[in-house]
Amino acid sequence: MATRGRPKAALILSDVERSTLLSWSRRRQTAQSLALRSRIVLECAAGASNQDVAAKFGVGPHMVSKWRSRFVQRRLRGLSDEYRSGAPRKITDEKVEAVVRMTIEEMPQDATHWSTRSMAREVGLAPSSIGRIWQAFGLQPHRVETFKLSTDPLLIDKVRDVVGLYLDPPERALVLCVDEKSQIQALDRSQPVLPLRPGVVERRAHDYVRHGTTSLFAALDAASGRVIGQLHHRHRAQEFRRFLVRIDQEVPAELDVHLILDNYATHKAPSVKNWLLRHPRFHLHFTPTSGSWLNLVERWFAELTNKKVRRGVHASVRDLEADIVQWIELWNENPRPFRWLKTADEILASIARFCTRISRAGH
Repeated sequence: MATRGRPKAALILSDVERSTLLSWSRRRQTAQSLALRSRIVLECAAGASNQDVAAKFGVGPHMVSKWRSRFVQRRLRGLSDEYRSGAPRKITDEKVEAVVRMTIEEMPQDATHWSTRSMAREVGLAPSSIGRIWQAFGLQPHRVETFKLSTDPLLIDKVRDVVGLYLDPPERALVLCVDEKSQIQALDRSQPVLPLRPGVVERRAHDYVRHGTTSLFAALDAASGRVIGQLHHRHRAQEFRRFLVRIDQEVPAELDVHLILDNYATHKAPSVKNWLLRHPRFHLHFTPTSGSWLNLVERWFAELTNKKVRRGVHASVRDLEADIVQWIELWNENPRPFRWLKTADEILASIARFCTRISRAGH
């Protein structure tokens, strides 16, 4: 009896094609759609009819016919999905340019910056479209960052001095990053804190009771990450001098001590200078004015704030100080140094580029 329907093109596999199809059909990483197409072609190559293959894999005969024909025409490449162009664009380049220009150059009448909804009303697009345009061009009108350039006339010399200590520390010496974190408040919530539960974040009252403040003097060893800390109720020159005595006791006598400090007045008081004259192994290196980011101990203070102070609840200054002392002890059990990566030349070049940008923006 004659076979009904159109004659089918011969489907003969090479050894390489058969091996590839078997691999695609068996590998777990292969997409399931590609694995099914590979099995269809293998069955067709074995001589099975489209109806039998469709019944075996639970698909329609037209699907078997489609992938059989695609393989005959384009071989292995024919089993991949074809590129779909998607819906045609509805937003013109001119409209995109207008959104970007207005975001950068103009300001809404009722606000200091654009939102997706206010920009959408202004240009006649959907807020989601505005969001996609901003994302494509890296625009974030809702965000703002702060900066302050140092006006220190010795900026270059101080940057090279401090960074040189980080990248090439002197031999038989200890480099300590020193500063004080003043006015740390002992805060107690006005109502009990509701603890974390599944599906519920920790909740606390928005108001609090102040129980006083303390000041932490800290010296971070740039090489090891170990911290020398001392707490005082005030942060005057005499407290700083006491902290220098503590450092002198902690550091082995055979080592020189290089201190990286900011320009706070207590660090240059006459009593401090007299103490330093009697202890010549101490050498002071000052960061530029408005250049506290050069002092690595500021990074350690951020760790202390985020992990202990900000969400801490303390009913007294004594509780706060005990918490800080315990945290320093835990840190020193496994100290982690902060690595300084940029050279002085890279930092100064970055500052120069930034100055060029803001000078152009001013015009």
